[in-house]
Amino acid sequence: MENLDVRHVTDSRVLAAMSHPLRRRLMDVFKVHGPSTVGLLAERTGQAPANVSHHLKMLAAAELVAEAPELARDRRERWWRLVSRGVRWSNTDFDADPADRAVADAATSLTLDRHVALARAWHAADEAAQAAWGDGPFSTDRWLHLTPEELGELGREVIDLLARWADRKVPDDGRRREPVFLFAYGVPAKP
Repeated sequence: MENLDVRHVTDSRVLAAMSHPLRRRLMDVFKVHGPSTVGLLAERTGQAPANVSHHLKMLAAAELVAEAPELARDRRERWWRLVSRGVRWSNTDFDADPADRAVADAATSLTLDRHVALARAWHAADEAAQAAWGDGPFSTDRWLHLTPEELGELGREVIDLLARWADRKVPDDGRRREPVFLFAYGVPAKP
């Protein structure tokens, strides 16, 4: 099932705009908290509002974020939102131009670094924080024997499963729910 709210990026300028650690983090803050003002984004990232504002302009120029004027209470208040809930790209879409491919490779590397950094931060958390989550946090890996088509099918199933959990109506049961980062990769490799 194709997720229509995931933008397929084929322009290296868009990848270049999002290939900055703070910009990727701002996009994550939008994914977790929804539309925000510069002040809220600055508070959530520990950055100066002027710095956040600059990086929002870079993301807006790449059409990754947009203003959300309907949320403003007055003409001075400026709200921002993601244009699409997610982005995806294939490095092979950039093979025709070595400079474009270098940008795609850098975006992929930044994404991997961000994913690993989030997992490392969890493992570096103090014992009390980890104990509060009990057996919830997990990691798993498997070696499979697949054709390219089977890997594609498995990928679609995993993406659909994650989308089902992400899109579910959060129960109104009075329990506090924290952001949880989950990622999965399925890539051909040699042991």
